[in-house]
Amino acid sequence: MPESVRSTAVATYFDRFGFGPRLLGEPPEPGVRIILVIPCFNEPGLNHSLESLWNCRRPSCGVEVIVVINSGFGAGPDVLYQNEQTLRAAEAWIGKHYDPLLRFHLLNCLDLPRKKAGVGLARKIGMDEALRRFEQVDRLDGIILCFDADCSCDPNFLRAVADYFASHPKSPGCSIYFEHPLEGSEDPRIYEAVALYELHLRYYIEALRWAGFPHAYHTIGSSMAVRAGAYCKQGGMNTRQAGEDFYFLHKIIPLGGFGEVNNTRVVPSPRPSTRVPFGTGKAVGEFLKTGRFRTYPSEAFDDLKSLFSAVPLLYETSSLEPLEAVLSASVKQPVVEFLKAREGEAVLREIRANTSTRAAFEKRFYGWFNAFAAMKYIHYAESLYSPADVVSAARELLAVLPAQTPRSFAGSQDLLAAFRDLQRAGARR
Repeated sequence: MPESVRSTAVATYFDRFGFGPRLLGEPPEPGVRIILVIPCFNEPGLNHSLESLWNCRRPSCGVEVIVVINSGFGAGPDVLYQNEQTLRAAEAWIGKHYDPLLRFHLLNCLDLPRKKAGVGLARKIGMDEALRRFEQVDRLDGIILCFDADCSCDPNFLRAVADYFASHPKSPGCSIYFEHPLEGSEDPRIYEAVALYELHLRYYIEALRWAGFPHAYHTIGSSMAVRAGAYCKQGGMNTRQAGEDFYFLHKIIPLGGFGEVNNTRVVPSPRPSTRVPFGTGKAVGEFLKTGRFRTYPSEAFDDLKSLFSAVPLLYETSSLEPLEAVLSASVKQPVVEFLKAREGEAVLREIRANTSTRAAFEKRFYGWFNAFAAMKYIHYAESLYSPADVVSAARELLAVLPAQTPRSFAGSQDLLAAFRDLQRAGARR
């Protein structure tokens, strides 16, 4: 991309979507190709995460780490105190760890707008800063890598990410394999809870893949990466206080070429938390209160499978034929009702009238019936079917997946191991 076009694209991004001015005065090294962003709020364990990154084998390119220690306007004294302690401890740690190929930066972002303060804005501040730095070294193909302040990683983490993007030069981004710890010094019920939560996450993705949805990827904020150019093109990170990762990556995935890095591992914290309305910490806390963990009903994915299997039929049928007549023989009635309530017939007619190939039709269809629509349908289906026990649902799904050897599973951790093996192998349906 010519320099003038590149500069215009980045300038336009910051005019429309940027938050705040440049924060790092020290220029990046010319060889930097990966910038890792860590949001940090009320977090005592940051140095453990920094140590895990320090212990990584170095890739052939330069790496920077930007930590965004943040708090909203009016944050309580306990939060401010912890952030200050974290900042001082991290400054001391960085002072003892120097490597020109792995440089660390701290941003102390106080008094962020109360309505926007949260993990989304913190990620955005760091990712925007990474974009500015890549622009400085003329590398909009550079990698913005996300992590969390309570995570650790395998020693090959940085190399595996660098190797993936080197081997996939057209890929706009990727999801990185993760595993929660299932044993340690915490209360055993915490590990039981986190096993159920991770099983729920893997069940959801695998069920979508079984149903035929082409954009089914994990969207975990601590284990995702995107090229700076794609970040700029798609409007950057949002400022949601939770779910920012899901909404962000589902702007990147439809670009095509999105992938997975399954030969390394991010290890998120298993601890309970009330800092966000959903996610690992919230799920663990709820399980400790109730002793139950529910997931999405399998019938919802059966319904979606009937729709996705009918997509070729939708292309081949006259655009003037009513939606219900086309789908009634092959698509389950709850999906038909869901689409009708969202003017699906008119949308499908417009898509069919303006595409001349099946590939173009399918791209437009899944641009419309995207991950947000799939999730909305699943929530809609929850009102029709009973929520499922996650162990029962996961066991039922494994039994119908192709190439799975029938066997019994002792419990949640045994089932989770099977899903981990399946997904780490990169199996796609």
